[in-house]
Amino acid sequence: MKIVKYLLVIVLLFIVGVLGVNFYVVFSNKDKIITVDEAKTLENVDCILVLGAGVYGNQPRPMLEDRILRGVELYNNNVSNKIIMSGDHMQEDYDEVNVMKTYAINEGVPSNDIFMDHAGISTYDSLYRAKEIFEVKKVVIVTQEYHLYRALYIAKNLGIEAYGVSSNLRDYPGQFKREVREVLARDKDFVKALLKPNSTYGGDTIPVTGDGNITNDKN
Repeated sequence: MKIVKYLLVIVLLFIVGVLGVNFYVVFSNKDKIITVDEAKTLENVDCILVLGAGVYGNQPRPMLEDRILRGVELYNNNVSNKIIMSGDHMQEDYDEVNVMKTYAINEGVPSNDIFMDHAGISTYDSLYRAKEIFEVKKVVIVTQEYHLYRALYIAKNLGIEAYGVSSNLRDYPGQFKREVREVLARDKDFVKALLKPNSTYGGDTIPVTGDGNITNDKN
């Protein structure tokens, strides 16, 4: 019976720890989530960082489409004159970032103002590379609200001045499952933000002040 009690105590402590970290990540950066109108008052924003999500072939899934649309809205409101589309393009047959860039171009954003981070394979990688590869110091992050808390926490711990604008433009099927998974993801990235490991993929610096076409695929 003592062993059972000890195991129950361990499980309880684990659950408390997981939930405690989750709430800390959420509430420590809640004030950094702002509206589009509030974002318009910011000064010297290096770029708008749109985080990747799923695509169907050459079309964005609804969550990603809304992120792109919000990023374009911020661009059109002069929050920043540069956008980084950060997503997964580590395989030839799966390409988030070109889908994102093409969509934004079709919405009227000039190609040279859009950078692609082909190796933004995770939230941590996207933020780490924004700082180390694209030399971003001040950023407005665009993703759905449940995801913003983690992104902002990572950014803060990497030394980036970051604000978040939610891209919740509709209801998304399966959101409850995402919310549950996000609890564990916040705990994982809480640890990564403390340890600050290098991004999975490195590369030469590409200052976001330059021409975004430098990140286009090479023919």
